[in-house]
Amino acid sequence: MHTNTFGMRLLEATQRHGRLCVGIDPHAQLLEQWGLGNTVEGLAEFSRRCVEAFAGHCALVKPQVAFYEAFGAAGFAVLEETISQLRAAGTLVLADAKRGDIGTTMKGYATAWLDYSSPLCCDAVTCSPYLGFGSLKPILEQAHSTGKGVFVLAATSNPEARQLQDQRDATGRSIAQQIVDDCAAENAATGAPFGNVGVVVGATLDQPPALDQLRGPILLPGVGAQGATAEDVNRICRGNEALAIPNISRAVLKHGPDVAALRGALVQASAEYPGISAL
Repeated sequence: MHTNTFGMRLLEATQRHGRLCVGIDPHAQLLEQWGLGNTVEGLAEFSRRCVEAFAGHCALVKPQVAFYEAFGAAGFAVLEETISQLRAAGTLVLADAKRGDIGTTMKGYATAWLDYSSPLCCDAVTCSPYLGFGSLKPILEQAHSTGKGVFVLAATSNPEARQLQDQRDATGRSIAQQIVDDCAAENAATGAPFGNVGVVVGATLDQPPALDQLRGPILLPGVGAQGATAEDVNRICRGNEALAIPNISRAVLKHGPDVAALRGALVQASAEYPGISAL
């Protein structure tokens, strides 16, 4: 068990930069808005400008893997360079890959995203537990052995999720709450104040799962362009505010392609979510 957990390293980063996670989402419409074109060259320039604006100025940066994957091997090459440059600047990187599978396949994903030997190695990765929480065992083991992070989808903000994630067992716990509780057990086993396993919980939810026992980070999409506010973040994460990590993408990226404007938008947004001492 790695004693320097991802949760502890993320907490330290929030003390320097605030609790914001900024996304790098180079979708076709945004590439066109930046005047770059929906090409590998446009993807590379978009990523370069985001790295210049965000590296060393944010607690956590989250590239959306799908937009790189769309360009095949050339897109993955751009993603590898983006990850490498961010991490070289000391910035924590979360790959938004949402991987979920079983057995050796899940072990393959663990190696790809969390093993130091991989060119895609990040500080953390998003995963889906909806093949059963136990299916995440290979990637959780990888995270615990290296001090890397795993953000598990628990209560997502998309409306289709409610039919599945709000179902309850015989004790009245929703599926989302069961996922949170399983993550909390993983973190408790590390013995650290904050462990390696985070959850993804939509900041727009009216009835989120209880998070006060998680002892890990909470990634909150839906802040900014989707309408959630700092008050929503505080409400949802009461008892675990120090690692409440709002994710903002569009509200910052709309200020591109100018690097100074991007950084200014990031700094302004981060000021709403200052670091909180938890120890």
